[in-house]
Amino acid sequence: MFLFFVQILFNSKNRKLVLVNTALLALVAFRAIVTFSRGGVITGLAMIGGLAFFTFIVLNLKAKGRFLVYLIVGFILSMGIWAYSSLQTGGMIDKRYANQDIKGREKESKLSGRETLMNTEIQMFLDNPILGVGVGKNKEYREELTGIEAASHNEITRMLAEHGLFGIIDFVILLTVPMFMYLNNRQNIFLFSFAVFWALTINHAAMRLAAPAFIYALSLLNIQFTDANETTVHREQIN
Repeated sequence: MFLFFVQILFNSKNRKLVLVNTALLALVAFRAIVTFSRGGVITGLAMIGGLAFFTFIVLNLKAKGRFLVYLIVGFILSMGIWAYSSLQTGGMIDKRYANQDIKGREKESKLSGRETLMNTEIQMFLDNPILGVGVGKNKEYREELTGIEAASHNEITRMLAEHGLFGIIDFVILLTVPMFMYLNNRQNIFLFSFAVFWALTINHAAMRLAAPAFIYALSLLNIQFTDANETTVHREQIN
């Protein structure tokens, strides 16, 4: 979803490309919604929102007016995609995002049972606040405490449980470094979107994929735009 939004915003040089990329965005958005997995969809929307905001603030007044029109059209398209998804799922997707069961009753768990895992990891941190329970030990420790054999779904509470105070320090570093990078160089307009992807993904899927670490690294890129008229230094090839 995010990649096709970027294509529409920056790489669609004519109306045909805009229509093609918009159609592809609508297709992947529909397919994402009907997986009934909320984390990826919410993360994608947050990334798109971040990029739209940082793009908007750097535009001139005339360009901002056109950009607002595109955003309104995008919002209408989003409502159409959601309506079609709801129709295709018989209204079940509405219940899923409203945290309701098939009969429309409110579910006790708002995070598909992840609260239990998070609570046990917080308890591990409270029991071992300095050094934690040890790297990779939270699963074993949880089974001893509760009898639940499950891996962590939240990287933040896992860091607290396994690393204790040092986990807090590590997370603060990870969270603040992109902010300082942006203050020193504001030309990386993708920084916020990449950081949001990392933060939201590790909150519901921990580090099961390599993607959060890779995308986080992209938020640390030092982007520099050079003048096309600058003199280029040519080096002779050595055979």
